[in-house]
Amino acid sequence: MREQENSYFQQFDIEAFLQLSVSQGISDVHLRINAPPMVRKDGIMMKTKLAPLTAEDMNQVIEKIVPQEVRAKISTNYDVDFSIEMPGVSRFRANILHDLGKIGMVLRVVPFEVPSIEALSLPPILKNFTGLNNGLILVTGPTGSGKSTTLASILDYLNQKYQKHIISLEDPIEFIHTNKKCIFTQRQLGIDTDSFPNGLKYALRQDPDIILIGEMRDRETISSALKAAETGHLVFSTLHTTDAVQTINRIINAFEPHEREPIRLQIAATLQGTIAQKLVKRADNKGRIPATELLVVTPAVRDYIARDEIEKIYELVKAGDYNGMMSMNISLLRLVQTGLITQETALQSSDTPTEMEILLKGAYHGVNNS
Repeated sequence: MREQENSYFQQFDIEAFLQLSVSQGISDVHLRINAPPMVRKDGIMMKTKLAPLTAEDMNQVIEKIVPQEVRAKISTNYDVDFSIEMPGVSRFRANILHDLGKIGMVLRVVPFEVPSIEALSLPPILKNFTGLNNGLILVTGPTGSGKSTTLASILDYLNQKYQKHIISLEDPIEFIHTNKKCIFTQRQLGIDTDSFPNGLKYALRQDPDIILIGEMRDRETISSALKAAETGHLVFSTLHTTDAVQTINRIINAFEPHEREPIRLQIAATLQGTIAQKLVKRADNKGRIPATELLVVTPAVRDYIARDEIEKIYELVKAGDYNGMMSMNISLLRLVQTGLITQETALQSSDTPTEMEILLKGAYHGVNNS
């Protein structure tokens, strides 16, 4: 945040603060009692120059921006998720937490407009997933890697191209989709349904073509998602994993040992693709851009999953460019080649920097463009 903070606020005004944060490209706002507000921009946490918040400040924040039905939960729940909208400013995904017995809050900026696949510089092949009639597609990555935004952009592309019924189950709802060619039914946990498994059970009775599950958090949700994908629906969801192999193993290991073989066979039959992403610094210092590992499930991939030879999928991803597959290092290399990131950023962002360095040397013959 900039120098204008001190003159902008004589008393802490959460609405003005959020408006200023959005205008300065802040992604997250952190509020704690006895500490000045902190913000995150381009992945970096920054302390503002505002005075520490008092308990009264926090009470006024809650009074001003937290919906009444959410306020009622604060005294009986340690953590509460919700979303809010400030007209003309932005939507926000929010979490109320307790820290050393005191209330705190974190808000993430969610734009009104759903960004396009092109605007996010995502691989165009993601559009191919939207033409599928059934199966499971997973967007994965660490917290704050843009998974929800990527999913929203894919659904928005669907909305422009196909006539479908899309049901989303989210906690909370982030992007609001308006009906274009598709009909959207957006359901929020705690308001429109009580859990992901129950929401999925009833979604199957609501004539869906496509189902979005905000996150596959537990084995019951995973089982329900696999069942939906098996019964002729296209299912999208997210996991906090960093690559395709880890994603498949995470799903399998959510179950007891005696359950894992049938689950693995279900995955082999239903998985259509995984998109693992991380956000990396742009070369022009104008924010961050996603780098993506892309797994397209081919007969060979299905065979490896079914035979419990999942580690071999790594080699297919590395060699699978003709199928549209792409390793994280190849994604980083392409971002370097198009001038969107520097070689230094590619090396810092790679999980296998030695391999990344070899790729860069092969592409540039030792020329340094970082």
